[in-house]
Amino acid sequence: MVTVTVADCLPVTEDVAWVTVDDPTAAGRARRIATGLAERLGFPEGRTAEVGIVVTELVTNLDRHARHGTLVVRSVRATTHAAVEVVAADRGPGIGDPATAIEDGHSTAGTLGVGLGAVHRLSDAVTVFSEPGHGTIVTARFRSAGAELAEDAAGMTRPITGEEVCGDAYAVMRADGRMRLMMCDGSGHGPLAASAAREAVRIFCERPAGEPPEQVIAAIHTALRSSRGGAVAIADLAPAEGRVRFAGVGNIAGSVVLGDRKQGMISVPGIAGYQARTIRAFDHELPAGATVVLHSDGLTEKWRPGQWGALFDSTPLVIAAALVRDAGVRNDDAGVLVGKPRP
Repeated sequence: MVTVTVADCLPVTEDVAWVTVDDPTAAGRARRIATGLAERLGFPEGRTAEVGIVVTELVTNLDRHARHGTLVVRSVRATTHAAVEVVAADRGPGIGDPATAIEDGHSTAGTLGVGLGAVHRLSDAVTVFSEPGHGTIVTARFRSAGAELAEDAAGMTRPITGEEVCGDAYAVMRADGRMRLMMCDGSGHGPLAASAAREAVRIFCERPAGEPPEQVIAAIHTALRSSRGGAVAIADLAPAEGRVRFAGVGNIAGSVVLGDRKQGMISVPGIAGYQARTIRAFDHELPAGATVVLHSDGLTEKWRPGQWGALFDSTPLVIAAALVRDAGVRNDDAGVLVGKPRP
């Protein structure tokens, strides 16, 4: 973790594990990963066992009732606290009434209702998003003692098939009523791409909160000269002013979403660390209630807000998970960062 004195700035996630649910043995693998992570974060024995119960329930449901099920287990860190976060996503039959499904004892054959009551009861925070015929996403969070983690921004990264580490990385900075989002797609794949992306995160977190985003991009460009380089973008959200200032080099896509409207933001060609002749920032409208999305080219830009029902009314983490599930491509690292600033 980077020590930051100018603002609350965090790389957000570490220790990410993706588990493909393709047979009943996946439950045991996922449980061992989740409980091992909880132990490393210092969770007490009883709480660690509850994490294992929830993960087992979620994976069992994916195996029994869903198609293309995946479970993500990761740590999410605040300045002095950490949490275990679990995301279950599938393209199964969906749940007609998610609110009823999370009640203890509720079970409907052919849906993911089984076990969601225990998930809701044992987790500190649970969100269920489901569309009949299109699949379900369940997120669950387990906080360490006293931890309070902001829920106005969340992201997700997934490595290309065959790699253990992802070359995409992101960070979030909050200061003075503003939110600043940064995403980097390190060139190529694997450890060297991941190293470049981590360096971009480090520089981003060390810069003053009030520095214009184009100047932060310039600093990242300089720092990445000894690395593979990559595409980098920063969105500086000022909800009180109704605007977002966006600066990007390379093919990080940025969008402002409100209802069925998706407004793209302007980036300039180049590769941070190699070629970035003109680094500029552009102001875009940020209406009340809008969502800002940044993602690498591991997601297709063809997604539309209207292809889901009320997805953008859900939490940033659910939105990020849905975008990776439905817009992510398997022949590249995928990274997405979602911010929903409060007025």
